[in-house]
Amino acid sequence: MKRNRGDRPRRRRRNANLHVVRDPEEQTDRLIEQIVAELNDEEVSRREIEEQSRRHKKRARSRRVIIAVTALAAVAAAFLFINLQTYTAVRVSDTYGNGRISGGNYRQFSEGVLKYSRDGISYLNQRGEEQWNQPYQIKNPFIEGNETSAAVADKGGNDIYVFQKDGIRGEIHTTLPIQRISVSEQGIVCAVLKNESTPSIICYDTAGNILVEHKASQGGTGYPVDASISPDGQVMQVIYLYVNGGKVISRVGFYNFGEAGNEKTDRQVLDKEYGETILAEGFFMSQNISAVVGDNCLVLYEGKEQPEETVSVKIDKEIKSVFHSSRYIGLVLNNRGKSGCELRLYNKSGKQVLSKDFTGEYSNVKICGEQVILYDGRRCKIFMRNGIEKFQGETNNQILEIFPISGVNKYIMINANGVEHIRLVK
Repeated sequence: MKRNRGDRPRRRRRNANLHVVRDPEEQTDRLIEQIVAELNDEEVSRREIEEQSRRHKKRARSRRVIIAVTALAAVAAAFLFINLQTYTAVRVSDTYGNGRISGGNYRQFSEGVLKYSRDGISYLNQRGEEQWNQPYQIKNPFIEGNETSAAVADKGGNDIYVFQKDGIRGEIHTTLPIQRISVSEQGIVCAVLKNESTPSIICYDTAGNILVEHKASQGGTGYPVDASISPDGQVMQVIYLYVNGGKVISRVGFYNFGEAGNEKTDRQVLDKEYGETILAEGFFMSQNISAVVGDNCLVLYEGKEQPEETVSVKIDKEIKSVFHSSRYIGLVLNNRGKSGCELRLYNKSGKQVLSKDFTGEYSNVKICGEQVILYDGRRCKIFMRNGIEKFQGETNNQILEIFPISGVNKYIMINANGVEHIRLVK
């Protein structure tokens, strides 16, 4: 029997809109696990990146250290090569002022050179160009100064001219013959004036006004052989000689013209005697440090307002010359029992920092920074503070002045050719 289509049994149809709903907590846990896994992966990646960055920086630092050490080694090698050998010749790089350098005396001052003679004084820059000129008439000119001020005086005469880098600052005329002078940084001049019975020590300002007058006597204070003024012009050091019981006694006096000297007799803040020695030269190295040098000793003082002796050094050789800077005191000594001389340097504490024997006679000696320069005629010798003999040789012309300038082995030398810029060579 045939069934009609309508008689067929109906099949159940699945509901297309029906979804299986899972446990929400399970979904949350899975999502958290996924996020944690991703975060862990990111943390691992971040750590790897940081580790790579640290390794890269470490390698970069190592490279920089290697480069720096190599550069320093090269610089040190070059420095040692340049400074641990003795040069014997000079090479002229430039010559200035040709034809204008003739006659007179020359002295390094500020950044240039002073040229002075009986007829006047002028200041030249490092190219030999005249910056200013001051005419005068002086029979026996001599000059004293520091880094900022200087004075030229007529030894045995009555005229003093004070100047700075920019030109003349004042003129001083004395009533007694000039024996010694010293000048402060401001231009105050301390002069020892010669008089057989009552020699005077007078301090002048740049206008020639008397600031302080101190009279000495052979029967009282003793005869003044040297006087110097502190950089600020407030303290004066005087060396006296007098005879007591047939013996020559040296005396050092310090005078304060400021408040510290108001309550002192004659403003004297120190009076000290030295037997069995003849003190002949004194100077200020700074406002706080001063020194005196005798035939057998070096004495140092310290104190801005009231100096006190700090050290006395015995000198066991004959002193030929004394020179100093703001850092060192230099002596040229005769060697006993053998030829030649000894160059000796002391620092401001009285400690010996250099002893070097050399041969030859040199009439000029000076300290420039860490160098000691000796020259006479065409001959020149240069010692470094560490004892290295930097130069030993002769130049083509007589040296009138020489001093170092910036640059490796560079100097300015003044001679008949003019102002020459030179370099030391082998």
